[in-house]
Amino acid sequence: MRILFFLCLLPTLLFAQKEPRGEAPKKSLVDQGADPNDTTKVATIDMYRFVSLERDTTYIDTSLTIQREYSHNYLRKDTFGLLAFPNEGQTYNTLQYSLTDFSPYPEMGLKGKHFSFIEAGQVRYASVATPVTELFFNSIIGKGQLVDSYFSLNIHPRLNFSIAYKGIRSEGKYINQFANSGHFRFTTSYSSKNQRYIANAHFVSQDILNEENGGITTISDFESKDPDFSVRQSLEVYLTDAESFLKGKRVFVDHSFQINPSKGVNNLYLHHQFNYENKFFEYKQPTLASTIGTTTVNRFGDSFVTADIKDQTHYNKMYNKVGLSYENTTLGKFQFFVDDFRSNFYYYRILIKADGTVIPASLTRNINTAGGQYDYRKNKWKGKFLYSRSITNQSLSNLDAKMKLDLNDDFQFDFQYQNINKLPTDNYNLYQSSFIDYNWSKNFNNEKINRLAANAVTPWLNASLTLLTLNDHLYFKDIATSTTQQIISPEQYNKTINYISLKVSKDIKFGKFGFDNTILYQKVGQDDAVLNVPEIVTRNTIYYTNYFFKKALFLQTGIVLNYFTNYFANDYNPVIGEFFVQNQKQIGNYPNLDFFVNAKIQRTRIYLKAEHFNSSFSGNNFYSAPNTPFRDMAIRFGLVWNFFN
Repeated sequence: MRILFFLCLLPTLLFAQKEPRGEAPKKSLVDQGADPNDTTKVATIDMYRFVSLERDTTYIDTSLTIQREYSHNYLRKDTFGLLAFPNEGQTYNTLQYSLTDFSPYPEMGLKGKHFSFIEAGQVRYASVATPVTELFFNSIIGKGQLVDSYFSLNIHPRLNFSIAYKGIRSEGKYINQFANSGHFRFTTSYSSKNQRYIANAHFVSQDILNEENGGITTISDFESKDPDFSVRQSLEVYLTDAESFLKGKRVFVDHSFQINPSKGVNNLYLHHQFNYENKFFEYKQPTLASTIGTTTVNRFGDSFVTADIKDQTHYNKMYNKVGLSYENTTLGKFQFFVDDFRSNFYYYRILIKADGTVIPASLTRNINTAGGQYDYRKNKWKGKFLYSRSITNQSLSNLDAKMKLDLNDDFQFDFQYQNINKLPTDNYNLYQSSFIDYNWSKNFNNEKINRLAANAVTPWLNASLTLLTLNDHLYFKDIATSTTQQIISPEQYNKTINYISLKVSKDIKFGKFGFDNTILYQKVGQDDAVLNVPEIVTRNTIYYTNYFFKKALFLQTGIVLNYFTNYFANDYNPVIGEFFVQNQKQIGNYPNLDFFVNAKIQRTRIYLKAEHFNSSFSGNNFYSAPNTPFRDMAIRFGLVWNFFN
């Protein structure tokens, strides 16, 4: 705990920084809290940029809006469409399936462990005029803390570095629910004086540790309102000493060189991208038997050992992409590329089952693809069209077309069509465990995915529409014959699944009052219950904002209602770190109310929330998964503090 606190404060201790002061141009730091009466010249806000891998640019924002309230959490983003587990730092159930991203390349799997895992495309590269520090703190469930400290430094106008660390320790309210994770990030960006060479690189090291209790054994105890069970440690859980651990490291470089000496109407570029990543997953369970009252069961079936299970899965990946692009200022940019994808999903043994089935030690991939990309930007239109296809034996392809129309500040429209022939995720085809039924070697067909999406931003409302067609969909299923056991098996659905979602949102203002609404409608067409989502998900917030103390303090307070209709939610299995389909219990149809009071003083934002304050009088019918209750009422405090030098 002391280490996390020290890392959070380290940038402040090392780099004492002054508050920026100056006049108030439209995009100056004065808008973020500087003294408007001081005429000292300062950098404008557009000189503090953060660039994504796709070259999308955002700027430092120290405002306090209702959207900031939604992103003050462990993931540091709006979690609409996700349902948190009872302890901070645990996994999330998925309410909105259209949040899913698709890549044609095979992945490691363990998706339930990756919600907080920072992927290569999520890293932002700083380009700042002066050093910038951001400190984030949030209280958690039980003992512990959540911190995220970020520091960016411009050694030279063309050379920027950033270093950041996010860590959490959270005890939780239930037996065996402790969460502990750390996410270290280092980035650098460089451009040559004539802008011919541009490079972005990062190093990320992450570890995610969760104690796993498998949920409560007796739902009736939780729902009974018996005061003996109001202390959640009194509720019996399936696993009292199990834990899962995911660790990963990544080195990433993306750079380009302009071949012609000076930029003109026609330009030629050479591109290279390198990504090396290794991951390690471990599931430990010292005690095999689970106790349900006076009955003893083996939750995950029979095992090769009688105690001290210690399953380990290893994965590494190396990706290289080389491309040559031609740019014409009128026609756009044409790029042709080839890439090399190599991965190894492996164990340290070959397993031969009693029926003679051989479970190999590894699943190795060597894939080469070739493709082209066209980027277009003119006036109010921006587009990207990409097609790639494997040139090795694997069947793999990706067609991705995007268009954006930016009419003005009030009207923006986005369109996307994606057609993917996707290789199966590795843990569907291979898995080894000390649990006998958790060993398999499969050869599934590729998943075929068609995606059509449209987004609109208008003064009247914001809307997004997604249409998905899934063929040969892969999922995990519980094949146990007993309700007290989980025997998970990978399955492939040989029929078509059609999915549609429509999300609309609008923030309505009445003077100092606001009414922010987000409503999601989803519908699935399928012959069997494989892809299960709630039909309606909604978030409605009524809030009040005002300035106090001669505008030195900006206050925001309100109530948030979260609700989704009941449905057969997926359950979580810690042995494989995945969610699986079940049809035994529905969750949902329960209002969840939060009360918040937030304040902003200069560039410091303070957050205070009574989370799920209706839990004590609305009945114990709130769940994150079929046998995992959602969080009880908790008072949470947090802040975000920005410094500029």
